Amino acid sequence: MKRPHVLASAAVSIDGFLDDASPHRLVLSGPADLDRVDAERAGVDAILVGAGTVRADDPRLLVRSPERRADRVERGLGPSPLRVVLSSHAVDPTARVLTEGRDVADTVVLAGTPHEVLDQLAGHGVVRLMVEGGAGVHREFLGAGVVDELQLAVAPRLVGEGPRFTGAPDEAHLVETRTVGPDVLLRYRFGDADARWLAEACSLAERCPPSPSAFSVGCVVVAADGTVLATGHSRRDDVLDHAEEVALRDVDRDDPRLAGATIYTSLEPCGQRASRPVTCAQHILDAGIGRVVMAWREPPLFVGTPSGAARLEAAGVEVVECPGFEDLARRPNRHR
Repeated sequence: MKRPHVLASAAVSIDGFLDDASPHRLVLSGPADLDRVDAERAGVDAILVGAGTVRADDPRLLVRSPERRADRVERGLGPSPLRVVLSSHAVDPTARVLTEGRDVADTVVLAGTPHEVLDQLAGHGVVRLMVEGGAGVHREFLGAGVVDELQLAVAPRLVGEGPRFTGAPDEAHLVETRTVGPDVLLRYRFGDADARWLAEACSLAERCPPSPSAFSVGCVVVAADGTVLATGHSRRDDVLDHAEEVALRDVDRDDPRLAGATIYTSLEPCGQRASRPVTCAQHILDAGIGRVVMAWREPPLFVGTPSGAARLEAAGVEVVECPGFEDLARRPNRHR
């Protein structure tokens, strides 16, 4: 049984604090970042916090947006993810995580090491887990080396005293920096290059509008030096768009880095296609990309014998399959 993919999410001050030393909750993120976090919640199977966060903040841990809740239902999920409280003792029975929203999300209380908790959550069918804190929980999960992605929203303020964000022994690789309102989002991934970028492709697949007649796929084109040349996901610009097709549409075909680039895709590139004349395998060959890393072999659902990988290999392209990412790639396709 594969452990869940772990996204750790936190907001910190410029000086690295998660909160101040007062007895009142300090909300560091602005409205735009809080909405971003709500979107991330909508894209996972479970949200985990520690008992200290429940005592201090009394969160509900629900998806707030009605549109996102409806979209989850359309994808065959509950309106909000499973709520998980990490505690070796009983949780206050009046806590909102236990009393509110029981009609849209279940709550479980678990104890154990991060590895033990992830094993238990895998048994609950959790594929993507969001860890929201507090400081001790983040430190434990980062220290155990089980975090795959870290999202830090840095708020433009100094706190000076309080719980700090700490605990990452492994090298974190920055994959995105952008402003979100007055805050700055720093997004990191852990692991080797193939693991980082294939997980990124699987995350992009979560953005695809659901379709009963097509897969939800994400892909990333990465140069040999680690530069992202393009990204794409199914139906990004048009209902007929495939992920690789979209990404390769955005690259400069004269870019000399393409020859040494790798295209990471959550699903085997198509070798047969009814919607358009050029397959994704042919788009990759035309771009001169020599390496493909994929998470999931295309099931024979829309074509009789999927042949994308075979066509690429026959043309001399290196094709690497990483079945450990299959559950992550299949997750946005649960609705079919």
